Amino acid sequence: MTKPTELSSSNRRDFIKTTGSVTAASALAGVAIPRVHSAVDDMTQIAVVGAGGRGTGAADNALSVPSDIARNKLVAMADVSTAMMDNSYKALKRRHKDNVDVPADRRYIGFDGYAKAMDNLNKGDVVIFTTPCAFRWVHYKKAIDKGLNVFMEKPLCPDGPTARRMLALNDLAKKKDLKVGVGLMCRHSRARGELFNRIKDGELGDINLLRAYRLHGPVASCYSLPPKKNESELLYQIRRFHSFIWASGGSFSDYFIHNIDECCWMKDAWPIKAQGAGARHYRGDYVDQNLGCYTVEYTFADGAKMYMHGRTMPGCYGDFASYAHGSKGLGIISKNGHAPAPCKIFKGQSMKDPVAWAYPGRETNPYQDEWNDLMTAIRENKPFNEVERGVMASVVTAAGRFATHTGQEVTVDDVLNHDHDLCPNADQLTMDSPAPLQTNPDGKYPVPQPGIIKDREYLQINAEKA
Repeated sequence: MTKPTELSSSNRRDFIKTTGSVTAASALAGVAIPRVHSAVDDMTQIAVVGAGGRGTGAADNALSVPSDIARNKLVAMADVSTAMMDNSYKALKRRHKDNVDVPADRRYIGFDGYAKAMDNLNKGDVVIFTTPCAFRWVHYKKAIDKGLNVFMEKPLCPDGPTARRMLALNDLAKKKDLKVGVGLMCRHSRARGELFNRIKDGELGDINLLRAYRLHGPVASCYSLPPKKNESELLYQIRRFHSFIWASGGSFSDYFIHNIDECCWMKDAWPIKAQGAGARHYRGDYVDQNLGCYTVEYTFADGAKMYMHGRTMPGCYGDFASYAHGSKGLGIISKNGHAPAPCKIFKGQSMKDPVAWAYPGRETNPYQDEWNDLMTAIRENKPFNEVERGVMASVVTAAGRFATHTGQEVTVDDVLNHDHDLCPNADQLTMDSPAPLQTNPDGKYPVPQPGIIKDREYLQINAEKA
């Protein structure tokens, strides 16, 4: 597969400057384009590439879109794990019996399965990408070639080279008017959308500080023991993708992106630089590449700050929330997880101050809302492409991770333009390929060394000397 043309440096800088105001939750608002399909005049075929928990969840949401919006049917699946495939298929068939038509010969195992699954679709159908993000650009290219609409999970890229490939590919997708959703479902939260509108109307004043927290105990997928007996190193690293920087950007990129993205949404801007600190604690026999705690300070062009605090350690204070501080008060963006969002505005900087506004009632499920919005755009032929915002959220998140792992202050532009490709042969891997990352002689994987490895993150043994 030929890699798509990279964006020029000047175009990348322009991209950073112009994507701060993209707010996809309101992407359909005010668009007056005639319907080209009735809501139920035909069936949309769906294929899922990556049949793990996220793929199963996304397919479940796709098949749960109300019939007055669209009628969807799952017709093909692909994964590199037979066990994952079997579990996903059984769960979806049990829940959506009449809308799952995936016989054994349309359940593909292997690194080429993505192409075979998409070959069952017609132009205008929808493919779901829920593999580790290292493979996102590879799969996106095939979808564009076939004229397929896409739903892809976040993050979209773990590094600068793959970010640039995604942006170049997306130019082709936009020329074909493909509808593309990205799994940053918080942007489809109705409560957060109303909070954003009120912030834009000035009800919170000037936003000068944003705080985000994801503090909880160890997450199994981020704390990995060595491979199972007879399991290949490559398939092990893909199965435990949160543990490996090349596959997912690690726990920082894969988990913290939601809090970072929703804060940037409320600020209506992307930060320009990051610096951070972190450490590995109580790892025992775990062999993953993640740090146990992260604190990152992001700086916006106007000097405002955003702090991301992440920790996966037992016995510690827990919090899972995001807040915006403005000159007129405090706003709750999220609390106790991603959904539902109890959005409020307080008249001071404390949650003990009087409430100026609170979202009424309980919001709908944003995981389902993002699918309803995507299918509405497809059926009514309305503009809908979230890739540029998804790439930017991924790059900003990667900047925080990169700054922490190297111990340096880095700009977002530095990361977008960086030449370190964490998995340069993602389009060439097979079931027999060696893994992109190899263990050290002690059987453990190389880990970030802030202040020692200053210009890149580990890809393989002695990567800093490569």
